[in-house]
Amino acid sequence: MIKPEDKRIILFDGVCNLCNSAVNFVIKRDRRGVFRFAPLQSEVGTRLAARHGIAAPELTSIVLIEGDRHFTKSTAALRIAGELPGGYRLLHPFIVVPRVIRDAVHDLVARNRYAWFGQRESCMIPTPEVRSKFLL
Repeated sequence: MIKPEDKRIILFDGVCNLCNSAVNFVIKRDRRGVFRFAPLQSEVGTRLAARHGIAAPELTSIVLIEGDRHFTKSTAALRIAGELPGGYRLLHPFIVVPRVIRDAVHDLVARNRYAWFGQRESCMIPTPEVRSKFLL
C-alpha cells in the first residue's frame, strides 16, 4: 500500500480539455493509488506551486510533485507514465532523450492545446467516485 507521504501530486491546467483528459486517463490506470490531483488554478494548486518555488512559466505545464522535488513538462509526463501499469511504463525510458528535444515537443502541444483540444469555462469538478484523489 502507498503511504500518504509517498503520494505524488499532479498539478494540471484545470480549464484545458487535453489536461483534463490526461488526468482522467491517469485516474483510470492508477490502480495503486499513487497520484493525487489539483488544478493549477485552484487555491491548493496555487499554494503548492508557491511552496515548491514553481515559477510562472512552469505553470503552463503539467507539474509532478514528488516529496520536496518537482518536475515539469516532458519529465513530469514520463515519470507519471513510469508509474502506470502495463505498456505505459515503456514510455519512461524516453527520459534519456535530451530534455531540450522532449520539451520542444511538449511546448508545441502546450502552445496549441486550447486551439486543438478546446478549453472549459471553469475547472473540472470531480465525480464523487474520484473526489478522494483530488486535493480540494
